[in-house]
Amino acid sequence: MRATIAEVISMSDPTTAAELPALRLKRNEDRRLHAGHLWIFSNEVDTQQTPLTKFKAGDLVRVLAHNDRALGLAYVNPQSLISARLLETWKLPDAAWLAVRFRAALSIRERLYAKPYYRLVYGESDGLPGLVIDRYGSACVAQIGTAGMEKLKPQILQALEQVLRCSALLFKNDSSAREMEGLTSYVEAAKGKFNESSAVIEDGLEFQAPLAEGQKTGWFFDQAANRRALSKYVRKGARVLDVFSYVGAWGVRAAQAGASQVLCVDSSAAALELAASNAERNGFKLETVKGEAFDVLEDLAKKRARFEVVVIDPPAFAKRKKDLPKALAAYKRLNQLAMQVTADDGILVSCSCSYHVSPEDLQEAIAKAARGADKHVQILEAGGQSPDHPVHPAIPETRYLKAYFCRVGDSLK
Repeated sequence: MRATIAEVISMSDPTTAAELPALRLKRNEDRRLHAGHLWIFSNEVDTQQTPLTKFKAGDLVRVLAHNDRALGLAYVNPQSLISARLLETWKLPDAAWLAVRFRAALSIRERLYAKPYYRLVYGESDGLPGLVIDRYGSACVAQIGTAGMEKLKPQILQALEQVLRCSALLFKNDSSAREMEGLTSYVEAAKGKFNESSAVIEDGLEFQAPLAEGQKTGWFFDQAANRRALSKYVRKGARVLDVFSYVGAWGVRAAQAGASQVLCVDSSAAALELAASNAERNGFKLETVKGEAFDVLEDLAKKRARFEVVVIDPPAFAKRKKDLPKALAAYKRLNQLAMQVTADDGILVSCSCSYHVSPEDLQEAIAKAARGADKHVQILEAGGQSPDHPVHPAIPETRYLKAYFCRVGDSLK
């Protein structure tokens, strides 16, 4: 139950929380928040009573329903479509508050993972909107995506020191989300050095990942469960194609499962070098091809190359809702090309990390691709993000990753 203003004051220091400026919502615009969502969109704010222009990006506010009922504390950004994000607390955020949240997040990860390689903090799902922290042993990489969290950066550093005492901390604040928040992009080592690649351990395999220069925070922990699931589909002696391979996580996993030939495709020469060295580090070998995925797949199809397992794990094709039509066309084309190089009775792993592409959208793209490639396709298994990326039940935006494990056969016509 949401508290009244009087209750807020009684639970908080009246010289702090009670004096925060109010952000008032329009009538009935609090229903989604009562259901548990944490976002407030600009068109939900009663700008006649509380103009957004009166706030600075990152300011803390008291959120009020149209009838003055207090809904919680939030930080605001008048420049963003998401004008405020609730913090699920009446306490003003400081290092001690962050440390409590970090310990709660750490508790569930330590139950799930034997070694400290995982996403420690996943934004809204861990009650910390706008903050992501990945853990690489004794090192951490943080990504701040909102102005409110940017203001808390010193406290984030202090809280992490209290909870983890990490030997190194990198702020990799270069995501596209920052642009929408009006924030500059930068990469900064707050503690320790990140001149070289760092170790990642996944199910006994050891990798090196470029934390400072790599994609996202340097590694994709969200696909770990799907990579684990891949193993049962790789027969001994199989030929495997890993498209958008980055540093070879899927490919090395396939080699461990018994593949005799693994071909990794990526547009980055540096990533492919790491993919090859990651394979050698684990006692395997793989081949690499530098090029754009669509071009390489077309070339392989022309050469009638066939693979028993094909993995396509592209970057987000639809970062915004308006990108969806083009994205769906791209997913259809990509899957069709992948099916053309998948051997009869082979396995295609088709992934999407675009939130705006629903599981049904991706499934439809696969169906259209199957018709275009004249293939009979069966979806054997559906996967999502690993449990260190927990889904907030009231925030569908926290569920974004889809992976379909498909059997691809010749047409039954």
